[in-house]
Amino acid sequence: MSERCRLRILVVSDQVVEALYSPQAREWLSPIHLILSCGDLPYGYLEFLMELFNAPLFYVHGNHDRPELLSNGRIRHAPEGGQNLDGTVVWEQGLLLSGLAGSRRYHPEGRYQYTEEEMWLRVFRMVPLFLWNQHRYGRAIDLFIAHAPPRWIGDGADLAHQGFSAFRWLIARFRPRYFLHGHLHFHGRRPIIAVGPTLVINVFPYYVLEVEVKNGRAHEQQRSGVRGGHRSVPTGSLPGDASESHRPPDRASQPATGV
Repeated sequence: MSERCRLRILVVSDQVVEALYSPQAREWLSPIHLILSCGDLPYGYLEFLMELFNAPLFYVHGNHDRPELLSNGRIRHAPEGGQNLDGTVVWEQGLLLSGLAGSRRYHPEGRYQYTEEEMWLRVFRMVPLFLWNQHRYGRAIDLFIAHAPPRWIGDGADLAHQGFSAFRWLIARFRPRYFLHGHLHFHGRRPIIAVGPTLVINVFPYYVLEVEVKNGRAHEQQRSGVRGGHRSVPTGSLPGDASESHRPPDRASQPATGV
């Protein structure tokens, strides 16, 4: 009989939450076993969360992500120590993770912006990875993260905030347990939309997702079989060492901004 456990996953997007940007956050939010970012956040903020909760970080870029100039003159292009999920598949703690960056193209020179046709091509390039997972694990993907939403599923009316039809096809064909996105700010009740067996969740500005998984250690030897990605961040022990020092990260002088 397979052992099962529950993972607590912190998912963030688009807006810095001051309550999380403090060492006290782990006192009321721990344990956090995994951190996911759906983009448009300062890289120093993500590095701080990773250090604070002693948890691996996986991310995709949002349309407002830019290189950050630090006070010491160094340029940071991504959260250091995290792993980019864009266009790849990773096995992590019993879960198959994948993602795609960016929003609809609304500016000719916009970074991490794509036309509908470009996103269809990016999705199709991932199909062999998902088919391999179905063959080996009996499922294509567990958690898929994106910056933009699927088209007509919690997206907006203006071009910049319209979702991608390619994401709707991905959900219908490969049926991930969760499709997590940001990009759209909202007020009031959180948009959580069931599409068949998939829950589409707007995680702005943060959301704690609890997922039941088989004991990840039982699959540790299979990790190398997941094509297109690998885990590069050690999981480590759970947070809780009161004597551990958590130094706030370097603040970028030119941080990324929200939508």
